[in-house]
Amino acid sequence: MVDHLANTEINSQRIAAVENCFGASGQLLAVPGRVLLGEGILTKECRKKPKPRIFFLFNDILVYGSIVINKRKYNSQHIIPLEDVTLEMLPDTLQMKNRWMIKTSKKSFVVSAASLTERKEWISHLEECIRHLLTKTGRQPSTEHAAPWIPDKATDICMRCTQTKFSTLTRRHHCRKCGFVVCADCSRQRFLMPRLSPKPLRVCNLCYRQLLAEKKKEAEADCRQQEPICSAIPGYEPSSGDDSDKSDDDKADQWPADTEFYTSEVSWSSFHS
Repeated sequence: MVDHLANTEINSQRIAAVENCFGASGQLLAVPGRVLLGEGILTKECRKKPKPRIFFLFNDILVYGSIVINKRKYNSQHIIPLEDVTLEMLPDTLQMKNRWMIKTSKKSFVVSAASLTERKEWISHLEECIRHLLTKTGRQPSTEHAAPWIPDKATDICMRCTQTKFSTLTRRHHCRKCGFVVCADCSRQRFLMPRLSPKPLRVCNLCYRQLLAEKKKEAEADCRQQEPICSAIPGYEPSSGDDSDKSDDDKADQWPADTEFYTSEVSWSSFHS
C-alpha cells in the first residue's frame, strides 16, 4: 500500500489537508516518501479525564492533536516517530473498552477505540509500519519507555505517603519516573533524565533515591574502568550526593494496579487503500 500511494497526487492532497487543519501551529508533514495510511478519532487518557483526540498514521510517524472542529481544525500537534513506539494490549474495564497503550521513550499513554474492529485495524497497521521501519534501519525495538501518568481521579490521597489528602489547596503532582500521583512533600526532588527533557524533572522521593543509586553505580563502574585517573584525584566521590529526605517511609511502594477511571467516547477510524 505504501509503494502504491507514495508520490501520488491523492497522497499529496491528503497530507496537505492534514497540514491545513493544523494551520500555522503545526509542523510541515509533507516529506519525500511519506504516506498517510489512515486517520481516526481515539479516546486518549489524559491527566484530568479521557478526551477524544484525532490521530493520523503515516508510514514513519504517528501524529495526533486536539479537535477544535472535526475534519476542519486541530491544534496541539504531537509527532511520534514510529521507530520509538511499542504497543501493549490492555484489558477492558467497565468504563473503557478496546484499550491499548502507546509506549515511547518520552511519553506513554492509553488510548481506546470505539469498537474491537477499529482497535484491531489500528494495531495491525501500527505494528506493520513499525516492523517495516525497524527492518529498514536495522534497529532493535525500543526497551526504555516513559511511565504513563496515572489519572488525577485515580486517588484522593498521595500514592507514596498515603497520608496527604488532595484538595483545592493541596495540589496533585506526578512523578516523571513512575507516573504516580504524589503530594508536594513526597516530590520535592528533581532529577535530570535526558531522554525525557533537557531540564531536571520532578520525581517522587522513592524514585529519586533509586535514580541516585543507579547514577552512583554508573559512576563507580566508570571509575573502575579509569582507575588510574580516579586514584590521582584526592577525595574523588562518584556520587552526586545523598538524599537527605528521610520523611518518606515508603510504606506504599506499590500501588494497586487494578484501579481504572475511564469513560468511553464515540470514535471513528478509516485507513486508506
